[in-house]
Amino acid sequence: MEDNDANLSDGTLSAGMSENAFALWGVEDVAYVKRIALNGQTAWAIYSADGSALGAAEDRDLAFATVLQADRNPVSVH
Repeated sequence: MEDNDANLSDGTLSAGMSENAFALWGVEDVAYVKRIALNGQTAWAIYSADGSALGAAEDRDLAFATVLQADRNPVSVH
């Protein structure tokens, strides 16, 4: 195995990062925006990188603006 390959058998990456730390990497930097149905209408859900629901907006542009205002990078999820 090369030095930069993952070694997950012991719960760590070869660079010394644990699986948990890797899973949380970027959690404060990224938010995902996904179209959903809410009360029979289209809405845009906003999720943290760890999958936690953060909110919803009436349209995609408002969802992206909300994410940017929270100093996160919005990413579309299909």
